[in-house]
Amino acid sequence: MAKTPDIQATSQDASAVADFEQSMQALEQLVAKMEAGDMTLEQSLDAYSKGVSLYQRCQSALEQAELRVRQLSDPARPEQANPFADIDDD
Repeated sequence: MAKTPDIQATSQDASAVADFEQSMQALEQLVAKMEAGDMTLEQSLDAYSKGVSLYQRCQSALEQAELRVRQLSDPARPEQANPFADIDDD
């Protein structure tokens, strides 16, 4: 019997990665436009709102990736996997 959930999970993983990459690129472009300083206040507020939404999508995709890594590391007990360490930008 074929394992459709595994194929579906792989497809969802690829979709989450693609969504992350697209959202990240859009966020970087938006930040560059805002940093240029050529936007009106209203445009800046709209851009900021869109940026927050893109950031949340990226964060969600990263959380899904972490969960997937945990499941792959110990499929029987993913909840007992150690959390990833925070990375400081120092």
